Amino acid sequence: MRNDRTTAQPMTRLCDEMDNQSRLLSSRLFEKHRQVEVVLNRSVLAWKETEKSKKRSSGSSSLSETAHSHAVQVCEIVAVHKMEDDGQDNTDTERRQKKAKQLSTLYPHAFTVSYVRRTRQQQWRCSDVTFQCANQGLCQQWIQVINEQLSLLANRPKSLLVYINPYGGKRRGKRIYKQKVAPLFRRACISADVIVTERANHARDHLKTEANLDKYDGVVCVGGDGMFSEILHGLVTRTQTDSGVDQNQPDAELVPCSLHIGIIPAGSTDCICFATVGTNDPVTSALHIIVGDSQPMDVCSVHHDDVFLRYSVSLLGYGFYGDLLTDSERKRWLGPARYDLSGVKTFLSHNYYEGTISFLPAENNMGTPRDKLQCRSGCCVCQHKPSSKDNKQWEMSEEKEKSDKDGSSGWSVIRGKFIAINGASMSCACPRSPKGLSPSAHLADGTTDLILVRKCSRLDFLRHLLRHTNKEDQFDHSFVEVHRVSKFRFQPRHHELVSLEDLSESPKKTGFSPICSAQTTCNYSTAHSSWTCDGEILPHTAIQVSVQCQLIRLFARGIEEQQQQCVFEDPCTLWALEPSTH
Repeated sequence: MRNDRTTAQPMTRLCDEMDNQSRLLSSRLFEKHRQVEVVLNRSVLAWKETEKSKKRSSGSSSLSETAHSHAVQVCEIVAVHKMEDDGQDNTDTERRQKKAKQLSTLYPHAFTVSYVRRTRQQQWRCSDVTFQCANQGLCQQWIQVINEQLSLLANRPKSLLVYINPYGGKRRGKRIYKQKVAPLFRRACISADVIVTERANHARDHLKTEANLDKYDGVVCVGGDGMFSEILHGLVTRTQTDSGVDQNQPDAELVPCSLHIGIIPAGSTDCICFATVGTNDPVTSALHIIVGDSQPMDVCSVHHDDVFLRYSVSLLGYGFYGDLLTDSERKRWLGPARYDLSGVKTFLSHNYYEGTISFLPAENNMGTPRDKLQCRSGCCVCQHKPSSKDNKQWEMSEEKEKSDKDGSSGWSVIRGKFIAINGASMSCACPRSPKGLSPSAHLADGTTDLILVRKCSRLDFLRHLLRHTNKEDQFDHSFVEVHRVSKFRFQPRHHELVSLEDLSESPKKTGFSPICSAQTTCNYSTAHSSWTCDGEILPHTAIQVSVQCQLIRLFARGIEEQQQQCVFEDPCTLWALEPSTH
């Protein structure tokens, strides 16, 4: 049962919006054999069922309002078109067909409005409502006025460049696009140039050099997180090249991309889509693209010795997650199950690594990693964009670095033995971990949450991992600390003599340490872990990371709260009916 307190405020806003804005059109039409009053203003299309009842005693008639009323935001209308008479549904009863035939004689002209309908668990669907009109002129007028309002929505894409990964996930990319996405794009009159990738980094290389981006309003990837990473690197690199920015400079201020990126989830992992939309559903993502939603997103640039390595938007992980991914790469033939197997193996190995982590705490930021303020649609923390002047602190030399005990506003330095070091630029939520690695991380506040898990027992580390799957605070352990930072650097205790590609060919330890052993970790004085960067292994362990605030924009709006979803559901008291203008 719906909470009336939750919906009361949004419903009041909607009613006020209908009352305060002048009506563009108002007509009495028929919808599903019922007479409805249809009203359009610049932001809302609404219709309410009416019923004529004759009062025999007075000989007069009156209108009684029923509870069947609906409203759709104009910005969430997908398309409107004239409805041709294709015959009645065979499932209709004979009586309903007879009534429909009578109505089609009285109201022979009709138009259909396709719009976004919210369903369960953040999912959207494209629904249709058909209105029957008495004359062709009125029908054309409704179509024309609605289309005029849609044309004013400048953020909607008209032309898209689409890349499809035919091999990702369960090889469903082409089928998902053809059956679920392409029909919606056609209905919304969006043209799409489709490229099916033939090799790894095909999309990245095409975007960097060949693609004529002036033709498009956005770039769409059909695949998983790996495919999105290709689009990200191609588009950001192309933007910096065209702008004359050297990506190898760690302190370079990168130029934001002008084109939006759309994600149609079709991979093994769809973490980015889940964190920005709230569900891994292709139809929902396609509708977000069609209505032109815009979600800014931070991007971390990763360097080694003033050489650019990669960009990251979700997780940079060293230690546990780096080892897990490194091991899973050897088991790709297992498909998604490889992550479970490698996870168990990495947990039992229970390695720790020594090193020094230095970071620049975020300043002028509204949120903290443990404030339980989750990033949602219209997030106030992300809208409070930090000043770029704060980033000048990056130029401080190592001699001026001070420990976090000093209480200074400069760099903080921590040396120790770590099971895991994670940089989470978003919550990293997924179906298995609904809260994610850092539940209060934000998509576009110019920061990343640096999570340090120090050396501890297996049992303690297991408790920490299990809290990612429940509602308990995963940071509430003596061996875990979290910092909201704008930059950080990591240096392993032992300097790298070779790259990790060469290191991986050296002799490896076989077997696991005894689970019941008094020694809680396996310590290799010369061993390094690997950094995983959004699912890719970095070739170096000594890295420096800088957050580029709102460098890209996605066709998304963030995860909607429940009260946001039900604003336009069943508005029983939308407006008081007035005499029809037609």
